[in-house]
Amino acid sequence: MVIVVGMGDMKVGENPGSILTYALGSCIGISAYDPVLKVGGILHYMLPDASLDPNKARKNPYMFGNTGIPLLFKSLYKLGVVKSRIQVKIAGGADMFNALGAFNIGKRNYMMARKLLWKNGILITTEDVGGTISRTMRLELDTGDVFIKCPGKEPYTL
Repeated sequence: MVIVVGMGDMKVGENPGSILTYALGSCIGISAYDPVLKVGGILHYMLPDASLDPNKARKNPYMFGNTGIPLLFKSLYKLGVVKSRIQVKIAGGADMFNALGAFNIGKRNYMMARKLLWKNGILITTEDVGGTISRTMRLELDTGDVFIKCPGKEPYTL
């Protein structure tokens, strides 16, 4: 079974199956996986900080990094995931709309993820961030492998 995560959304699941999210441009996809339980999740957030739009954050906390990231990990912990075993992989954070970098949404999104994970003692296993291309991220729940697909390229393992 494939669980699809939309923009500004988060899903968790357990083996068998996979979790998939599309259109990671300036957005960030965070994959978190416990290899012992074979449980994982993906958060696809669009903006770094809920203070940018508190009303939207109340309606959809997954839209923002600083509110979505804690909810991803709380959901995983409820399923028995152990913090010390979590494998975290990140993709996205591209500069999609402004070649001059005036807004730097992708970079700001990425920095929010690094900051929150670091503050909570969670290490990033691997990442594919930046650039100017959109990415699709797929987490295989039986192995923890994360595959990235970019337009015009073959999928690769993160």
